[in-house]
Amino acid sequence: MSYRFKPRFYEIDGQGVMFFMWYLGHVDEAVDAFFADRGLPHSTWPSMGFDVHAVHVDVDFSSGVRRQDTIEVQLSTSRIGGKSFTLGFEFLRDGEIACRGSVVYATVSTEDHETIALPDVLVKVLGDVRPPRD
Repeated sequence: MSYRFKPRFYEIDGQGVMFFMWYLGHVDEAVDAFFADRGLPHSTWPSMGFDVHAVHVDVDFSSGVRRQDTIEVQLSTSRIGGKSFTLGFEFLRDGEIACRGSVVYATVSTEDHETIALPDVLVKVLGDVRPPRD
């Protein structure tokens, strides 16, 4: 699954590259599209009694994203555990990796926000596990 964007003016810092916090904002947009594209939009999760919390993020930068760049964020499921899963991401500019990383999400109950086992419906839409490429 991929999500495309061009950085907005206010996302660019004084060095002419996208400020680091905006990378995760775009990952969040890509994750939302990832689940919507697979038929399980985030807005439906609370009615099923679950949600997820981001509990760990890794980002490795290769080169900065600049103002006029068209970026494609590619996501894949890189791990499925009992109560959590990991989505890997890459920011591509003209096929070259600008940054890559992963986000670990813990599944929680909407009732008390305690961790719970991954619901079957979520496991199904996560699909096949594809470890990140080296």
